[in-house]
Amino acid sequence: MNFTELEIQNIENELEEIINAFQNRGTEQDKEEIRRAFRFAYDAHFPIRRKSGEPYIIHPINVAKICAQELNMDKNALIAALLHDVVEDTDITIDNVRENFGSDVANLVEGLTKISGAMNNMYDSAQIENFRKIFISMAQDYRVILIKLADRLHNIRTLDSLARHKQLKIASETLIIYGPLAERLGLYRIKTELEDNAFRISQPQEYAKIAQKLKDTEQQRILLINKFSLPIAAKLTEQRYDFEIDGRPKSIYSIYKKMVRKKIPFEEIYDIYAIRIIFEPKENEGTEKEQCLKIYSYITDCYKPHPTRFRDWLSNPKENGYEALHSTVMGPTGQWVEVQIRSYRMNSIAENGIASHFLYKGWQSNEVKLEKWLSMIKKVLTSDAQVDVSSTSEYLTSMIKNSEIVVFTPKGEHFYLPDGATVLDFAYALGPQIGEKAALAIVNHEQRPLNFKLRSGDQVKIITATVQKPTHEWVNYATTVNALTQIRRFLHEEAEQLAPKGEAKIKELLEKLQIKFTERIIEKLRQHYQISENDPHIYVLAKVAQDNLDSESFKQILKKYTQERKINFFQFILSREDEKKDKSQRKQYVPAECCIPIPGDDVVGYELVPGVITIHKVGCSVAMDLNAKHGDKIVPVSFLKEEHKAFIAELTFEGIDRVGIVRDLTNVLSTDLNINIREIYFRAYDGIFEGSIKLYTRNVQDLENVISKLKKTKGVNKINRK
Repeated sequence: MNFTELEIQNIENELEEIINAFQNRGTEQDKEEIRRAFRFAYDAHFPIRRKSGEPYIIHPINVAKICAQELNMDKNALIAALLHDVVEDTDITIDNVRENFGSDVANLVEGLTKISGAMNNMYDSAQIENFRKIFISMAQDYRVILIKLADRLHNIRTLDSLARHKQLKIASETLIIYGPLAERLGLYRIKTELEDNAFRISQPQEYAKIAQKLKDTEQQRILLINKFSLPIAAKLTEQRYDFEIDGRPKSIYSIYKKMVRKKIPFEEIYDIYAIRIIFEPKENEGTEKEQCLKIYSYITDCYKPHPTRFRDWLSNPKENGYEALHSTVMGPTGQWVEVQIRSYRMNSIAENGIASHFLYKGWQSNEVKLEKWLSMIKKVLTSDAQVDVSSTSEYLTSMIKNSEIVVFTPKGEHFYLPDGATVLDFAYALGPQIGEKAALAIVNHEQRPLNFKLRSGDQVKIITATVQKPTHEWVNYATTVNALTQIRRFLHEEAEQLAPKGEAKIKELLEKLQIKFTERIIEKLRQHYQISENDPHIYVLAKVAQDNLDSESFKQILKKYTQERKINFFQFILSREDEKKDKSQRKQYVPAECCIPIPGDDVVGYELVPGVITIHKVGCSVAMDLNAKHGDKIVPVSFLKEEHKAFIAELTFEGIDRVGIVRDLTNVLSTDLNINIREIYFRAYDGIFEGSIKLYTRNVQDLENVISKLKKTKGVNKINRK
């Protein structure tokens, strides 16, 4: 079907917006090449339309527009953005692209095509190979990363026409991969839009609640910001600074994450917003850093600073180039307020990250610390060694996690590591030989174990031992991709050597017991040795080889670890048609233990095993991981409205300890509300108590009523659903 005149006019208008955004960065010939690329893409995609009904060409045009307007990218990047889908979705080949637009554009398009193909196969058994493709493509050229982020940004803006399971897949990928990746590159504004849109799509109710509360408190916030800013503005005006003060709230998704992480309501988050002081440095009055510190001193003349909340990103900028001073001060109304101090140059980098760097330095520059990160990725992922990753999402997170701490050797050499990095991560940062033999560390003159979490400024000396070697426990100690890769490589090579001995030992024991070998025997041994289901079976065989198993202990293992039976959780229903099926054909509905869904929750199902639907809350972190990697396995599910059925829910408590607190809580449940308690746990120490209760409830509304009643109990400070 041909496009309408209005559609054609809109397409031409969008193209001119790209040209206008590129106006000051290219020649007339450059602009003509961009128009030629547009015509090439237009012809290739014609007359295809998107699910929304609009011409498909609108998507690559908008990707190129984001690259031009928001990322300040060069001519070849804009051409590649216009062509990024032609190889994957049409008959055009990479050779066609190379012939028409040169090798640089062809390499960019090829990198983007590989990423797209890998993301479409995230549920493939060879997931690590998909990650290799993604990150190797990104590591070859920064522009591939930025164009892919622009592609995802436009997709996340236009998801409404897709089926729900596809929306969840894209939203989860965005929260797990693309949001953190944008942050890693310093693209905070794009990160915020990606995450907020993905959160809105995946959890619309939670998003709406926080958005409404931000709207309801907007006037109060404006008054507080004005009151807080007045004395600071007076000081800066007195010192003749050209400046602006901006008070904007945190992103909706970051507020939600903090509520979940700290198990607190919206009202208890004191740093909903941050005050940004952005200034133009004065000539002949010191460096930017010195002037930032002067402004900090003016602020502390007005307000008392928090003794432990000061971050200096001037002396040690983040790897993505971020520079600023952060401090938290006590505001005029008794609230802690975070203040960020930046020059206009620093603010440009803070908003646009790597894109700002290359706007000034050029796209061939390699002066940023991110070059080391990408070099490390290429080194790790182009290795021939087979690396088994127990959790691809954790592996990916470690790959893109933003470095936030700096750690020193006894000689003063410094290393950047992710926030949360351990002694073991640092040992491997020094080199694989040191990592593999690491026994403990001296941190700030005190002995610490390998899993000790380091803080910025720590001085660390690694103590090695010749008899030491990596163990499976080390995987839980490490957080960096470098350490995880080295540990898993060692374990894999060791397991390959020991597996034949372990296999022979199992056969020998089975022959003595006159038992036939089945795969279930390996699974029982896996449970016994507590080896992850994601690890290959050679790890099990290696454990057997190292263990002093005899016939009797082997027989006890086979008896103890019996097949876990899955029950039919009949409170869930896929469709009315499922009820009509023969019992042998009906699905099993199994509630996930990680999030314990109940009626009223927004839920999603996954048929990872044929005939068995596992139910998760949509916002569950495990569900997000499944959405991203197994989007094809999503099954629409909902609860039946049957009031007589009860579901288990778990609540956690915190409060001030007093005599009778447990009695009062249980009385509210059993006497006032007639609630059946399944399990209860309380612990008191230092005048406070904490505990949990598992109880039966019919739905979310009933559970919220229970929580409301329990909150009125004297001494109870917090109640949260697990």
